[in-house]
Amino acid sequence: MSLLKNVGTIGGLTAVSRVFGFVRDMLLARVLGAGLAADAFQLAFILPNTFRRLFAEGAFSVAFVPMYSRELHGEGGEEAASRFAGDVLSVFVWVLLGFSAIAMLAMPGIVWLLASDFSHIPGKFELAVTLSRITFPYLGLISLVAMFSGLLNARSKFGPGAIAPVLLNIALISSLGVGWYLRRLGGDDVVVATALSWGVAAAGLLQLAYLSWEVRRAGVRIAVKLPRLTPEVRRLGMLILPATFGAGIYQISQFVDTFFATSLPQGSLTLLKMGDRLNQMPLGIVGIALGTAILPMLARHIHTGEAAEAQRLQANAFEIGTLLTLPAAAALAVCAPAFVTAFFVGGKFTAADGAIMADIVMALVAGLPAYVIVKILNPGFFAREDTRTPVWTAVAALGFNIFLNLVVVRPFGIVGLAGATAASATLNCVLLYAILHKRGWFHFTWRLTGKIARQLVATGVMAALLWWLMPQLESHYAGHWFERAWSLALLVGAGLVAFFGTAFAVGAVDKSVLAQLRRRRPARTKADDEILEVE
Repeated sequence: MSLLKNVGTIGGLTAVSRVFGFVRDMLLARVLGAGLAADAFQLAFILPNTFRRLFAEGAFSVAFVPMYSRELHGEGGEEAASRFAGDVLSVFVWVLLGFSAIAMLAMPGIVWLLASDFSHIPGKFELAVTLSRITFPYLGLISLVAMFSGLLNARSKFGPGAIAPVLLNIALISSLGVGWYLRRLGGDDVVVATALSWGVAAAGLLQLAYLSWEVRRAGVRIAVKLPRLTPEVRRLGMLILPATFGAGIYQISQFVDTFFATSLPQGSLTLLKMGDRLNQMPLGIVGIALGTAILPMLARHIHTGEAAEAQRLQANAFEIGTLLTLPAAAALAVCAPAFVTAFFVGGKFTAADGAIMADIVMALVAGLPAYVIVKILNPGFFAREDTRTPVWTAVAALGFNIFLNLVVVRPFGIVGLAGATAASATLNCVLLYAILHKRGWFHFTWRLTGKIARQLVATGVMAALLWWLMPQLESHYAGHWFERAWSLALLVGAGLVAFFGTAFAVGAVDKSVLAQLRRRRPARTKADDEILEVE
């Protein structure tokens, strides 16, 4: 499969998940608003969901997939790979059970560490603890889902792992509907938040059942036995520990941001998480898709000594990533008030909430290209089984984030916090590239530099048009649903035409590349199947 075909599969299915997640947050905003119950649920959701990102899109995958892929394509073949996976699963299950049990018992302390200021509002701290205990088992379930996704990714079967998050959002939308109905029967917002929390736990069971079926359907057989710390399992553990930190700087920053956000006025945490939903749309579709698709390919090229192919693969991923995220970041920054007003304002979510959320979005998307590029650069280390170097860059970026939060949160509030997160991600991106370049593992070519420069020109033209168009349509963003729909459609359509029209005119996109993607070529080589070759 070509890089773009893999990215298209993962990105397309992730886009479906992000759309469902977007609908979920739209409904959540209107049903719960930005109040006590909403903040308590957001905190309860942060704990397992952050670990989901760390494991499903981070540490476990980047450590497990290269090792499993090496066993699968080595002399031992399927038998050795199945034995390795069975050894890992036999240990992994007990680790997850033990960790989950300890965390649930210690939940009051965990919630206090993240949100001690909740205790200043009667009932808020206790509700957050209760909801967190309901949602936390999701961590163990989704970690097993991450392992099964890794088994399939190593076989270039990316679809099932990308579909799984859709099931989470479907479960949450359904549970939100149940909570809304129970509230109509005489309940309150706490009933809605509790129903949502049970929906998180149910989603984990649903996702695990689906991935288990897909693994069996792929012909993978894993024997669960008594746990043994084999040399391979020990090595995996040594890789996972630093990768948990190095690959998850964005998620770890979420814990830091949560701590500071809960010290701000009530509703700040909810507004931050909902603002991040808009930021996550392009990040999830582009960044995670590219990172997931290139890791097994990059590992194969490196293990076979094809350094030039590895360089070209990452350069192509870099070009695709910036082609999609530069205009996305600019469009979200310029049009944030329109998107927030049209999608979220209504019901319990006020116009004042929307104005704050729009400012949060503008601050967050300043780091969107960096978030995505980190997903592309990290595999350059992980494919070489180097999970330590990203730890040091993560330490630097996280320390910078904490320093900035201490400086800007008091004068600028929740918007300053969002800006600090974007700045720390940018620092992480710069450090990762500098180290890759110094080691000779990846470098900018003149061709890649020229392409990005042309993309910036096209992005500037698009941003200027949207800046002019935004006030012309301002009265329609909060109107009837049809007014909201056509005004946003006009903004999106104008932005797409301006960007891609300019991009083609200045040479930011090669027509030959698109033609190559559409054309079926006979007698393709293995390299052709794995990477889109750009002349």
